[in-house]
Amino acid sequence: MTKTSERRDRLRTDLIDAAERTIAASGLAGLKTRDLARTIGVANGAVYNLVADLDELILHVSSRTLHRLGMALASADDDAARPPMERLIASALAYCSFATENLELWRALFEHRMAPGRTTPDWATSEQMDVFSHVRQPLGALLPTLDETARDITARSLFSAVHGIVALGLEQKLVAVPPDQIRDQIAVMVRAIVAGLDRATSSPPE
Repeated sequence: MTKTSERRDRLRTDLIDAAERTIAASGLAGLKTRDLARTIGVANGAVYNLVADLDELILHVSSRTLHRLGMALASADDDAARPPMERLIASALAYCSFATENLELWRALFEHRMAPGRTTPDWATSEQMDVFSHVRQPLGALLPTLDETARDITARSLFSAVHGIVALGLEQKLVAVPPDQIRDQIAVMVRAIVAGLDRATSSPPE
């Protein structure tokens, strides 16, 4: 590796670090290339020698956030001997805690939209889908009659339900669950949804 490429790699890492700190402090709205360039000590236009555009930069920050989220969910679901329902609830509560503790970075995962005409690259989509593995595995044990496709869709639906409670609660919307009851309600909702799915998938068709 040449000194030039080493410097470029270092500056690229510095740029992602700076963007991550900015989003954590001010959200996506606070992300300005001029400020980032000043922070890492390069000219404004030089930022685009390190990343193609802001979309790419945000995706790399989101990649770090997803990695840390995955670690948090894995840590909550680290005992394969635990009943699968308890594993699901532990993962859901870990998701709530992560969102609370990393609010702006977590928001950025859902607020970011690619520029018109551009699609999310495969590597970023794959990382996003990996998060669902922490739902799919225990869900498969609870609902063994579901085929792989149905399990994947159900896992996404269950994730979306938990995300909705967390998002509304943290945004303090009018219909939100009160903050001091969010965790209890997440556990209640996960149990209720899985119980309903179990009855629906085990009952013979009419």
